[in-house]
This record gives sequence, structure tokens and C-alpha cells, in this order.
Amino acid sequence: MNKKANPRRQFLRQTLIAGAATVGLPGILSAASGSMLNAQTDQNSEVQTPTDDDKKITILFQGDSITDGGRSKNNDWNHLMGSGYAYLLSSSLWYRFPDKNFQFVNRGISGNKITDLAARWQTDTIDIKPDVLSILVGVNDANSMVEHRPGEVNSVKFETEYRTLLQQTKEKLPEVKLILGEPFIFQLGRTEKNYTLWLDEIKKRQASVRILANEFDAILVDYQQAFDDALKRAPANYWIWDGVHPMPAGHELMARHWTKRVHKKLSFIK
Repeated sequence: MNKKANPRRQFLRQTLIAGAATVGLPGILSAASGSMLNAQTDQNSEVQTPTDDDKKITILFQGDSITDGGRSKNNDWNHLMGSGYAYLLSSSLWYRFPDKNFQFVNRGISGNKITDLAARWQTDTIDIKPDVLSILVGVNDANSMVEHRPGEVNSVKFETEYRTLLQQTKEKLPEVKLILGEPFIFQLGRTEKNYTLWLDEIKKRQASVRILANEFDAILVDYQQAFDDALKRAPANYWIWDGVHPMPAGHELMARHWTKRVHKKLSFIK
């Protein structure tokens, strides 16, 4: 192409870049510029949000490995939501309701207990200022007692720490809608050997979540009941592979059950 065409090419390139910014889709790479997003840790990255002035609905998922879902810890939108129930929920709601201006954020971290959430709560929850906060935590706390791991969190400490986080959240974000998921297990894999002890510890934490959901007017997602009911359709290892972590079908079950419980109180989620 001759030199006279260069200004037009430059104009088109700038227009494409500006257009991507106007749409406000996080993580879009301009083919014209060939630029790459710099990898950032959760602690240093800002939540990417649309640039228009419409009201955004930010939904934050918090928890442990079940929420983490192997997510990337940078701005890679191929993996940013992980591969679990949080990914399934965000994908479905983003697709079905583009007019809602949803902004989904996943801050689950594998291995986390309630004390780990507390250590990063300001940065990974309060600073994000979610409109809806969905929390699933407790199985690692139970595991710390069963296997006597460092940093044991007994059931009393679990409930006390959890309550403190919810109090802080409501003080700083009084309009936030809370969704509390019960931790759950099946008797197989890592839970099979000490199942009686596992069951005792997990039931204590399920009871605490129910108490806190009532205390803070939160939506309760009773995952254990959903998984127990699913046994009528297929055996345990079809839904959960190691007693703790869901199979793909298990994550789909969680996403559907979350929606079933949440949409009754939040009309913008169906």
C-alpha cells in the first residue's frame, strides 16, 4: 500500500482502540496496537469495570478452592473467573442479561480458612465495594481440626471470625446483599477415613452459617441438601470427586442451586 494510505490506516487503528475503551470490556487487546496486559496480583490490581455511567451491579465471590476454581490471578479473561460454579454463574448471567451491567469478581483462594479471609478482607472485599457478596468457606477450617493442621480453627473461632467479617462488611457497605453458602462434604476420598469426625466438624460450621445468615438477613444457600438430593440421580463420585471438591456436574449443581435460592430475594438474578 502506498504512503498516502497511512493516515487513514492510523485513523482506523485509533478508532478501533477508542471503540474498545468505550465499550468498556475488561481485558480487550487491540490487534492494531499489539499491546499486552501486564500480569498483576490480586493485591495490586484494580477491578476492571465498564467506563459508562450506567449503574453497575458488582457481584463478588469469596471463599476457598471451590470458589477459586483454578482462576488466574491477573487480567487474563480466559481464566479470570476460574472453572467452577462462579465461572458458570457469571457466564450465564453475563450472556442472558447484558442490559444489567453485571460486574463479576472472583477472589476465592485455594486453602483459605475464615482467618485467611480476614487477613485480606479489606483489599479483597471492602475495597471492591460489591453490591452482592457471595461467601463459601468452612471446609478447610473443618479439615484443620480433623487433620490437626497448623492454624487450627475450631467451630467457635470459625463463627466468631465470620461474624466479625460480616459486621465489618455491613458497617462499611450497609447496602450490600449477603449470600452465605454452607460448606459440604461427601463420604469418599479424603473424608472417608475419618468421616465421623469430618461430619461432626462440617455440621458445626453449617449450623454457624445458618445462624449468621439469619442474624445478618443474608440469603442462605444450602449446598449440602442440594448434593444429598442429587444422590437420587447419580452416586456421590459423580458430583464430588474427593469428598470435598465438586466434579463438573457438581459445579453445575451449585450454580443452579445458588440461582434458585438467590433469585427469590434478588429480582435482578434469574
